[in-house]
Amino acid sequence: MSRSAVLAHIVRDDDGTSKGVWGPFVLKSAFQPIFAFHDGKLSIAAFEGLIRPFRNDIPVPPTSFFAGLPAMDRFHIETLTRTLHLFNAAACLPRETAIFVNFDPSVFIDRTIADTALSDMRMTLNEVGIDPCRVVCEVTEQKSGSQEALYDFVQALKANGLKIAVDDYGAEDSDIDRIKALRPEIVKFDAHWISHLMESGPGFGLLSAMVEIFTGRGITTVFEGIEENWQLELAERSGASMVQGYVLARPEIAPTSFASFPTVAMPVSGISARRGAVVLKQRPEAALLRPSTRTFGRKVV
Repeated sequence: MSRSAVLAHIVRDDDGTSKGVWGPFVLKSAFQPIFAFHDGKLSIAAFEGLIRPFRNDIPVPPTSFFAGLPAMDRFHIETLTRTLHLFNAAACLPRETAIFVNFDPSVFIDRTIADTALSDMRMTLNEVGIDPCRVVCEVTEQKSGSQEALYDFVQALKANGLKIAVDDYGAEDSDIDRIKALRPEIVKFDAHWISHLMESGPGFGLLSAMVEIFTGRGITTVFEGIEENWQLELAERSGASMVQGYVLARPEIAPTSFASFPTVAMPVSGISARRGAVVLKQRPEAALLRPSTRTFGRKVV
């Protein structure tokens, strides 16, 4: 599909955001903040673009939508969704934040596809006025159709000023060999893996050791799927650079309310989730979690 054909599937709304149309489906961008730790406080550092399909105004699970796509349409949908996210990021996200967009390695079956994907990215970034250094290309956990094509593409992305993240580290196909091969700037740890390791002292020790290894190699670490305060506190203690999850903020369809989030760093111990928004929570000192009096991964009553 040519770029003009991709753009033909995009509709601009009156509020400045864009949506995609693919057969009976309407595709909308949602964004979830990624927060960075700074001296015991958190601030928004980036957003991840997530697709939200609708059919007859009824939400469709993204997994069901993608599972129902013919293999020949996969690359075109990948291009369409990334283009939507970048259009919407330019329209409604803070300009100082990074933008994570997903790439499915399974579509890279030859060099031609990789070259086309890079060309599309460059034209889109130029059109919307986003500096490539703000964009993080997130390689998802699927197996690549061609490892050589994927590695060539990743190197080309880096050469054009974009950053690389490996998603779901700890899952089946995101092992240390892939990290060595892709040499990403960022590694996102798998949510289920993190949760499991946080359930015991030895597991937490292993998690902290992995963070230390990556940090020593100059790799930024992101913990995904953080849903409770005790997980957030352990993430900070492990040395993770950034966190993402429902305890901080849920994804919101563009245009989002994230522009109204506090711009100052917020204490980790004062965070709670309330309808997808991060708020400062006033509570007495006695009510704070006491890590020294609980088992890792278990909240104490």
